[in-house]
Amino acid sequence: MSAVIGGENRGQGQLAGYGSKAYRNYVLLALTLIYILNFVDRALLAVVGPDLVPDLKITDTQFGLLTGFGFALLYTAVGIPLARFADVGHRVWIMTICVALWSLMTAACGLATEVTIGSITIGAFWILLICRVGVGIGEAGCTPPANSLIADYFIPRERSQALGFYAMGVTLGTMVANLIGGWVTDVFDWRTAFFVVGLPGLLVALVFKLTVKEPPRGYTDPPETEKKERAGLKEAIHELMGKPAFWLMTAGATIAAFCGYGISSFQSLFLVRTYEITAGQAAIWINTPVALSAAVGTFATGWLATRMYKKHPGAIAWVPAAGLTLSVPFYIYAFTTDNLLYAAIGLVIGGFVKYGYLAAQYTIGQGVVSMRVRAMATAVMLLLVNLLGYGFGPLFIGAVSDIFFNSGVAELGVGAGELARNQCHPAVVGQLSENLQQVCGQVYAQSLQTSMVIMACLYAASGLCFLLTWRRLDKDMVDRQGETPATA
Repeated sequence: MSAVIGGENRGQGQLAGYGSKAYRNYVLLALTLIYILNFVDRALLAVVGPDLVPDLKITDTQFGLLTGFGFALLYTAVGIPLARFADVGHRVWIMTICVALWSLMTAACGLATEVTIGSITIGAFWILLICRVGVGIGEAGCTPPANSLIADYFIPRERSQALGFYAMGVTLGTMVANLIGGWVTDVFDWRTAFFVVGLPGLLVALVFKLTVKEPPRGYTDPPETEKKERAGLKEAIHELMGKPAFWLMTAGATIAAFCGYGISSFQSLFLVRTYEITAGQAAIWINTPVALSAAVGTFATGWLATRMYKKHPGAIAWVPAAGLTLSVPFYIYAFTTDNLLYAAIGLVIGGFVKYGYLAAQYTIGQGVVSMRVRAMATAVMLLLVNLLGYGFGPLFIGAVSDIFFNSGVAELGVGAGELARNQCHPAVVGQLSENLQQVCGQVYAQSLQTSMVIMACLYAASGLCFLLTWRRLDKDMVDRQGETPATA
């Protein structure tokens, strides 16, 4: 674009940033839009789940695999080399290719059906799993190059605000997925929702490549800035082994992610099965205000902990500890009440109070180590949080739900293989005998309710980890109250 002056003196980059102010704001909006699409495509499967699960006749365990481990494994594994490549490669091209890939694979989810190749039949579940893996690979190339681009477009004093604006993509994307995906699913079907959400990303990728310029790397750094070699994994692990606060915090953040991703993945299924509403009603009436509450709570609890940190450094750990523990009774109430309004209130309050740990995980993760190790410490923390928390949370809740369903069916005298959960779906349950319909009435929703309650109780373990982190901060914290970090 003409707004970018290619001949600008790079030495002046730290004074104004790359390009004009209007163009920088355009680039930030473009990056934020892509981040919103990232989370729209990621969250859509959970939104359409109530219609998709019975249609494809998949179990809760399989759905947990699709929403969790099937996505997170490749997302985590590919994310590390892509982050490294973003430090040396053409970041705009990386993002363009990745946006196009995850958008195409999202749309392909709508085509998931049983396929026969010769004598081999591939079930719809496996086709959908392949598509989800593709979405994970594509989305792994979003945030690392986006953060790097923001760092080169915006000068240091403007960078924090720009990154904060970009971070809104998480909650906005989740809300958009519920608003659009839920409505389209009710009006048309779940397959159409994947097409409507996925295909526009191809156009976004094209416009992004045509209008966003690749800035010189390090453009906004002062000319005298010394380029320090990053610490390797071995050096980082050696330093981290002497920092119990880091591992306690990482354990707390991983458990919180384990619970959070599990609950959010199955929240629509829980609402539809328990209160007999549609997928769109669950998404728009309940999930959207819950996501909005979580967004406000993330800012409020993070602001409170950061504000108190200067005078009370331990607040960065005990504020999230209190919030995570406080969320438990609200979630238990939400998952056990017979009143939909009361359930929504419990989910809204639980979502509001629990997210203080997000600010803590970065503040503590980078504050307990020397400057050279900070990037690698964050990478180690996110590896564990994404792989164990995101990967296994939905899988755990789905497996526990299936265990309770099968055991409940057996206790009511129904033989193994005589009744599958998908036969209890309201659209087809009328085809069963009266006895089996009664069995469905007792175990269909209750099994998932029990699984959700168990998962909610685990937030207390996360709170305990952050409480134990608080006891170690005085010994382990290097960067405290704006002081210059010590050298390891």
